[in-house]
Amino acid sequence: MKEPSIADLARYEDQVITGFFIVSVKQVRTRKDGAPYFALTLVDSTGQAEARMWETAEAGEFAAGDVVKVRGQVRRYQEKFQINVERIRKAEAGEFDLSDFVPRTERDINELWDELAGYVESFTDPHLKPLVQSFLDDAEISAALREAPAAKSMHHAWIGGLLEHVVSLLGICDLAARHYGVHRDLLLTGVVLHDIGKLQELRWGTSFDYTVEGQLLGHITIGVGMIEEKMSALPGFPPELRTLVLHLVLSHHGRYEFGSPKLPMIPEALLLHYLDDMDAKMQTMRNEFARNVAAGRGADEVTDWVRSMERPLLNTAAFLEKGRKPGS
Repeated sequence: MKEPSIADLARYEDQVITGFFIVSVKQVRTRKDGAPYFALTLVDSTGQAEARMWETAEAGEFAAGDVVKVRGQVRRYQEKFQINVERIRKAEAGEFDLSDFVPRTERDINELWDELAGYVESFTDPHLKPLVQSFLDDAEISAALREAPAAKSMHHAWIGGLLEHVVSLLGICDLAARHYGVHRDLLLTGVVLHDIGKLQELRWGTSFDYTVEGQLLGHITIGVGMIEEKMSALPGFPPELRTLVLHLVLSHHGRYEFGSPKLPMIPEALLLHYLDDMDAKMQTMRNEFARNVAAGRGADEVTDWVRSMERPLLNTAAFLEKGRKPGS
């Protein structure tokens, strides 16, 4: 792992560092005296940090998405660490390892894939099993599903994040299906396919972003098209099941204002919506707790305001552990 990393910036407070990062955002802004400066967001596999370069004449040619070599001082600004850049240039081939910059799931991809395949193998419905299996057997789709993030910047926003999210949700929904007595295979089909459109909505490399198709159509619309194409290749696929599977995908965001064309109207769709949302929010909490520590705060301290959840958060385990320490 390269040094320094974003997660380690607290160790270098008020020190000058030299390191490699990806520029995820590059903006040219103007100071009060009219001079331009760069407002940058630098990232690596451990997180992201804001950076400012006040003397742009010292910059080489670089663009958003580039791996860059940076020299600058680590400073604390509004309780977050920021790099005041002195020099910056585009990194040359051979100076860096791309795996240091793109966040990846901590889980083993092959193990996640085996878990996914195991759930599909356990299906008993004679129509839903071949439908889902047709996605897993598609070489292009399976390759993308092993790599795709689940989002650009929110939950599971890392390589393998979508597969990790799907496998996590399969476990939760499997339990819920048994508890509530709903159609298990239908619910788990919804789990595997609800975000399948993200394979075409998102693109990933040195950064995560939306494709043109993703911007114009969104993953729900794209996913419905992908599912209908697979269904059409399966002789005798029941029209009733087609309607239910598509409803799961169309309604999984739960509310019109969240992008769902339809509200959940069947038990399986209601469970998919709430459990999908819960899995995403729990991962967001984990991310925020890790970010709190990376920012130099105690694991037991309340986080900053989390915009996606409209509240600050507290790590229960760390908070209780602090209370058990002698003399605390």
